[in-house]
Amino acid sequence: MSERNRWLTVDDMELSAQCELEFFKGSGNGGQHRNKTSSAARVRHLPSGLTAEDCSDRSQHVNRACALRKLRLKIACEFREAPSALPRSRVGLEHTEYPLWCAIVLDHLAFADWNPVQAAPRLGLTTSALVKLLYRDPDLWQNVNSHRTVPLRKP
Repeated sequence: MSERNRWLTVDDMELSAQCELEFFKGSGNGGQHRNKTSSAARVRHLPSGLTAEDCSDRSQHVNRACALRKLRLKIACEFREAPSALPRSRVGLEHTEYPLWCAIVLDHLAFADWNPVQAAPRLGLTTSALVKLLYRDPDLWQNVNSHRTVPLRKP
């Protein structure tokens, strides 16, 4: 298993061990509840150098878990490898294998010069199905479009 795929599939405790954690007071709405506690979390993944943060909840533990989830998606978007097969199960947006699924789809798209018409058959999908799956996740959609010379239209 490649280093990127291992980072995407390890549990939160193991990924946290590879990170520098920082907790701070979040900014934005919330008044004294937000300004009295250091519940916002920032994780810096030392091997990759990527950083993610979250301050959406009052709980430090919830924010840390959300920041780790964001970090996994950043890793999936940043590191490209030779295309491999998708996991056998159909992966939904909330599934724990989602970052790995994103990474593999992006690998296939990068190999096809970011052309979904060429990448879809390699993934066992129709072009329409691939574009719809990409469109479900705004960050993934934006990542794919940033690499293309001609932007995809929404389905």
